[in-house]
Amino acid sequence: MARLVITVAVGLVLGGLVHLVSVLSMPFLAERDAFARLSAIATVNTVAPMDDPSPAGAVLPASDPAFVTAVCLYDLSDGPLKLTLPPTQDYTSVSFYTRHGLAFYAINDRAAGREVIELDLMNARQKAALPENDEVTAADRLIVESPTDEGIVLMRALVGTPSAREEVRRRLGDARCAPLAN
Repeated sequence: MARLVITVAVGLVLGGLVHLVSVLSMPFLAERDAFARLSAIATVNTVAPMDDPSPAGAVLPASDPAFVTAVCLYDLSDGPLKLTLPPTQDYTSVSFYTRHGLAFYAINDRAAGREVIELDLMNARQKAALPENDEVTAADRLIVESPTDEGIVLMRALVGTPSAREEVRRRLGDARCAPLAN
């Protein structure tokens, strides 16, 4: 009887480990991940609007039709980027993801507390190379440090009323994701 219990316990532990490894490795092995799907509609370091989700599908699964969405695929290997996004009347958010879909930063228009959401996106090496300036505070310059050189910036704006959809789309169209001017 003890042998059977040990065999079952070892089987359960081994099965759990195989399951855990397979689930954790999927983002790295997936061929049609979010970055690959978004590459079909966007070029690197530019903002591209996304179509509204339809019954036929959406570029990203589980997209909310109450939001207008734009995306910037970024590559920091040539230098940091400046992201500029004018907020909309209702709600605007910016989320940052690594190449493999790991979320590492998000902010909304209320937290930014400004007329325009402005962020500098850079990797750890680029941030360390910034000159020290005692007069510049975190309130003056918001720096987002990316753990990887490649990733996704997802910009979403709530459409409060159906008649405001085109205005929200136009505001999101004014967003910029471009190399940081020194």
